[in-house]
Amino acid sequence: MSGSRAGSEVKVGSRQRLQMKVNEYKENQNITCVSLRPVQTAVLGKTPKVYLVPFSLSNYKPGQFKPPKSLLDKDFNNEVACKKTEIRKTCKRILTPRMEGTSSKAESTLQKSSLDVYTESNKRQYNSTSDTVIVSVDMESSHDLDSDEDTTPGLDEFSGLSPYERKRLKNISENANFFASLQLSESAARLREMIKKRQPPESKRKKPKKKENGTGCRRSMRLLKVDPSGVSLPAPPAQPTVIVDENPLLPPGPLEMTPENQDDDSELFKRFLQTWTEVSKTSIKNTEKELVNSKSYKANLSGMVITEDTVHKVTRGAIFSVALHPSEIRTLVAAGAKSGQVGLWDLTHQSKEDGVYVFQPHTQPVSCLYFSPANPAHILSLSYDGTLRCGDFSRAIFEEVYRDERSSFSSFDFLGEDASNLIVGHWNGNISLVDRRTPGTSYEKLINSSSSKIRTVHVHPVHRQYFITAGLRDIHIYDTRYLNPRKSQPLISLTEHTKSIASAYFSPLTGNRVVTTCADCKLRIFDSSCISSEIPLLTTIRHNTITGRWLTRFQAVWDPKQEDCVIVGSMAHPRRVEIFHESGQQVHSFFGGESLVSVCSINTMHPTRYILAGGNSSGKVHVFMN
Repeated sequence: MSGSRAGSEVKVGSRQRLQMKVNEYKENQNITCVSLRPVQTAVLGKTPKVYLVPFSLSNYKPGQFKPPKSLLDKDFNNEVACKKTEIRKTCKRILTPRMEGTSSKAESTLQKSSLDVYTESNKRQYNSTSDTVIVSVDMESSHDLDSDEDTTPGLDEFSGLSPYERKRLKNISENANFFASLQLSESAARLREMIKKRQPPESKRKKPKKKENGTGCRRSMRLLKVDPSGVSLPAPPAQPTVIVDENPLLPPGPLEMTPENQDDDSELFKRFLQTWTEVSKTSIKNTEKELVNSKSYKANLSGMVITEDTVHKVTRGAIFSVALHPSEIRTLVAAGAKSGQVGLWDLTHQSKEDGVYVFQPHTQPVSCLYFSPANPAHILSLSYDGTLRCGDFSRAIFEEVYRDERSSFSSFDFLGEDASNLIVGHWNGNISLVDRRTPGTSYEKLINSSSSKIRTVHVHPVHRQYFITAGLRDIHIYDTRYLNPRKSQPLISLTEHTKSIASAYFSPLTGNRVVTTCADCKLRIFDSSCISSEIPLLTTIRHNTITGRWLTRFQAVWDPKQEDCVIVGSMAHPRRVEIFHESGQQVHSFFGGESLVSVCSINTMHPTRYILAGGNSSGKVHVFMN
């Protein structure tokens, strides 16, 4: 009974239908995975175990792959003989003369599918990371199959292969033909086209329909330009657009000295003008001055101090120019502001508010301010607005000396000691020669220089036919006797500067030195004792000249009493004003403590007294004095 029962169980097991899971093909070229999702079943008579491997018939070598020992060691004695005919038919159908073409096609299809299909086996986290998958079939009748495959026609070229390897190649071909019959690539192409054509629906908000008979919102009849009776009003006449100039020019001609911060009818202002007139009558003799020795000079500088009484806001806005009156009796300071104001401050007055008077002779920054060397009762101011005016304290007016509305002025200087001839620099690179003795407010000669811009102009103190100009990155020295109106070539050009230049000045007594201020954080001193084809560079002083956008640029100037010393502002903390010797050594630093908490960009020294005046970018004037 037990034997018959076991035989019946074997027969039932041989007849049992097993399902082989077929991979659903998804073409995705970016994923090299295999999916084992069941979508189709095939009925087989045996129990197969499937292992997939990329295989190429063209690169095949005998004995390249060996089957697992578990497959070779199994007992095949119970194989049913009736399956021999099925295997023969299967081999005849597969291994035909078309096997080579079919194998190549199957090979490419199988390799492509293995690279483009997702696998669910990634979720199961197999312990084996090998990319080789072996296709093999565990047949119960391998013994009978071996004998049959040896006699199968079409396997002559594989006669050197073992029966197991032949069976494995057959299974590879069957799988390749099966995948090719599915036509998965065509289906994937159709799916891609469908995805491209399909677009997400746009969610459009439905606009509410307006009610034809509904009452709308009430609107102003004035806005509808309709009178109460319903008649349309006529269109108003078009008014011409007026372009308002931000900085309109003041009317030509003389302007009255009307203070903006004081009452012009007060007795105090009249006494103020009278004081300036009387002080200016004191003649200053131009005697030859000798340099003071360094010890006494340093001692005098050390005695200069600043207090709260010597600090006051004189103008509105940043200060662009400062001048000290040459009086030996009173201390009078003038400051030119960015707003076009000119402020006058008498420090000898007891009350600071009563000693300051502010005037508006210009509408744009006052970049240059000098007291006349011939008549100290006159103060000349030059502005970006294209005007040059002379303030006369005796007549209480600002007389117009030179006017050019089409140009913008940058700097000026006196060509003669009588202050009758002036040289004016323009921002566009032109140079004007002005004679105050001729009627009118025009120039005598207009020269086109070789510079694209001119920032400062300064005349040689001894040989007044020479003057120096500071441009963007070049410094030129000209001779007024050889100026050409079309284009004048300079006698000497200094090309040592690498960035923008702020100023260039001759030494005040002999003119044997030239000091320049450049944005490359260097002060340069040249030897101009012999004006020839070249001017040698003597000293380069490292100094921070980067003031930024909101501060007035530094301009190093000479001390009129000591022409071998240079005065310049400083960005260092605590705030200070520094003096350097032409050799590069620092002579003195003016510290003010709580009285000096800002940067004094523009500084000047009194021609005979030890008084230093500096202006900052908020309109304050700081005065150091004994």
